Amino acid sequence: MPKMKTKSSAKKRFKITKSGKVVAGQAGKQHGMIKRTNDQIRKLRGTTVLANCDAKVIKKKYMPYG
Repeated sequence: MPKMKTKSSAKKRFKITKSGKVVAGQAGKQHGMIKRTNDQIRKLRGTTVLANCDAKVIKKKYMPYG
């Protein structure tokens, strides 16, 4: 059987921690900042840990060797 390839888009967007959690950038910060409050913008900084149901898909289909 050939090896599965890691999706190039996934390796740019997600990182898997040592404990196996999937880390991604915060959603909702690409455009439309004028509509959001400063409080919302501040909370959207940095990265976040994905929920288990989403992380399972990322690890299985997009990053099989991650």
